[in-house]
Parts: sequence; C-alpha cells; structure tokens
Amino acid sequence: MNSPRETPTWVLWGVLALFIAVYSPILYYMALHWKIVPDYSHGFLIVPLAIYFAWQRKPLLEAAKIGGTWWGLVPLALGLAALAVGRLGVELMAMRTGFVVSLIGMVLLLFGLPVFRILIFPLLFLFLMVPLPQALVNVVAFPLQLIAADAAVQSLHVLRVPALLEGNIIHLANAELFVDQACSGLRSLMALITLGVVFAYFFRQNTVERVIIVLSAIPVAILVNAFRVALTGILTYRYGEQAAGGAIHEFQGLITFGTAFLLLMVEARVMDWIRLWRKTSTRSAERLA
Repeated sequence: MNSPRETPTWVLWGVLALFIAVYSPILYYMALHWKIVPDYSHGFLIVPLAIYFAWQRKPLLEAAKIGGTWWGLVPLALGLAALAVGRLGVELMAMRTGFVVSLIGMVLLLFGLPVFRILIFPLLFLFLMVPLPQALVNVVAFPLQLIAADAAVQSLHVLRVPALLEGNIIHLANAELFVDQACSGLRSLMALITLGVVFAYFFRQNTVERVIIVLSAIPVAILVNAFRVALTGILTYRYGEQAAGGAIHEFQGLITFGTAFLLLMVEARVMDWIRLWRKTSTRSAERLA
C-alpha cells in the first residue's frame, strides 16, 4: 500500500475531514459529559496529554518507515461497527470507544505498523477519556459506598466518635451522613487511575513498576475516600451539619486528592529504596564471592 508521502495531500485531508465529520457529534457530546458530570472532568486533560505523549516521540516518528497497511481496515471496521451499534441501541460508550478504535485503524491504514508501535501508548491512553455507562457505574458505585461508609465508621470508633452504620447511612449523635453515589469514591478512582498512568509514565522506567503504580491507584482511591468520609463525620460531629457541605466539602476533596498523590509518590520512593537495596545486596554478594 502507498505511504502517505506518496498519496496526494488532498486525499489525506479528505479522509481526515470525513473522519472528523463522522465523529464530531460524538466528541462534542462526550466533552459535554465531562463538563456536566464531575466524575469525568479529568477527560479534558486526556487529549492534550495524549498529544504531548505523541509529540515526545517525534524523533522516532521522523525516523520511522511510513507505509500504510491494509490491516488497519480491521480496527477501522470494528470502530465503525461499534458506532453503528451504538447509534441503533443509543449506547454512548460503544460510539465513544468506537472513535478510539477507528483512530487506531486510521493510523495503521495511513501510516503503518512501525508508526502504530511508536504511538501505541498515546492511542491507548485515549480510552481513559471514555465515560463508563451508567449501568456499570451503578453496579460499581454502591459497593464503594458501603466500603467507604464502613471504613469511615471504623475510623470514627477509633477516634471515640459515636457512630452507627446502617447500610450507607452513618448515624451520629447530632446528625446523619448519607454516603451517596457522589461520595462513593468513583470520581477519585477514575481521576487517580489517570493520574497513576501519567505518574508512572513520567517517573518510572520499569514496566512492572509502572503496572504496580497504576493498579495501586485503586486501593489508594478507596482509602483516601474513606478518609474523606471519616473527616466529614468528625467535622459534622464537632461543628454541625454545615461542616459537611459547601466550600468545606470541596476543600476536603482537594486535601484527599493531594493525599492520594502523596501516597503514590511515597510508593515510588519505596520502589527506589528496594531497587537500591537489591543493587547493594548484589554488590555485597559479589564481593564476598
């Protein structure tokens, strides 16, 4: 198949314009989703970061052999099929995921496998901008609500704050705290997974360490959310229900997210210590031998 360098420019621009025209409504409403639903506000950062990751690979892209492959038709067809199914069934996730899959197909079709290998991380990173379907959110959020409420009550008991747990409702002496879906930690979970991927990309070189950091974002998100609910309980018990909402509640969110980021940094530092300890032990063993 001819490479883009050998293909008339108007053909490439025509293909790109058609691709944008097909998916522009989907991208518009997905961005609107990011704006309306706070759980996915991090979606606005995904595309700029993906572009930056791709730009960092510019020297590799300039040296890569460019030649489109017909294998790109496979993901392109899958993406368009997801778009068609999503349209028929009004399934937003299928249409939005189909955009990323179709984009992968376009890269393969126009630029070939070597370029795709270089851009595979930025392309896969784009999947993080796709909001989860509400049905899945409902399934995931409620167990997280129960975990956050239970952990918060246990913490309150340790601090000698009287509290009684009933489902996802925390009964205090002077108020009741309802741990709703917004307090389930799903927002922190989605944002922290994204943060974990970015953090691992910039600060870790070892693939295993990168995977560990990304996966650890899940328990870290659950832990800091439980801490936030417990902190809300303490403030409510001490200062009344007004301490559980408004600007104070938003400020708690900033504190807990900062705490989560700090935990990821501590984890990375521990990895450095372990690596250093292993090197020191190996050198000591070699000297003794």
